[in-house]
Amino acid sequence: MELYAAAGMDFVKQVSGLGKQVFLDLKLYDIAETVKRATRRICESGAVTFLTVHASRILMQAAVEGRASSNVKILAVTVLTSFDQNDLADLGITAALSEVVALRVRKAVEAGVDGIVCSPLEVAQVRQIAGPDLKLVIPGVRSAGASLGDQKRVATPAEAIRAGADYLVIGRQITRAADPAAACRQILAEIAAERETRQASRVPA
Repeated sequence: MELYAAAGMDFVKQVSGLGKQVFLDLKLYDIAETVKRATRRICESGAVTFLTVHASRILMQAAVEGRASSNVKILAVTVLTSFDQNDLADLGITAALSEVVALRVRKAVEAGVDGIVCSPLEVAQVRQIAGPDLKLVIPGVRSAGASLGDQKRVATPAEAIRAGADYLVIGRQITRAADPAAACRQILAEIAAERETRQASRVPA
């Protein structure tokens, strides 16, 4: 895991050196000591803003300890947006998906992470448990009509923001588009339209 976490860090440093913030979505998952060491190596680079770890209590605690006094924000991944109830059953998990998410969010709060990664369908539930301070980072976001790929728990950018997302994670709709720049502009336009609608609703009649 340490070698895996360290791989590509030269590129990460180059991106950070351009003044960009880096969301390192490694979803760390290994024995606690290995997660702690990998987190320490990543944080020592000074090039990462966000780092993800699976929402297992012992692994989240290890990542928080490995982060030490650095400013890297540790984000806990609850249930992958490509998973549904059947996928949990394949893992031997019989609890409802919403219950699994709720349990992992509570453990994340106890572990002292900085944010939660969850599907857009669980934002309201997660916010209620996590409180106002933790950042909610939302994958599984697709514009209406865009290919879902392997994603199962999804919403549009506007729907995710309306639900209370702080950050949206949007990959393949842009990276696999014939015109990535146009795809990005479309998403930004959807976000801007939602913000304008929200602002207009706050203006007294």
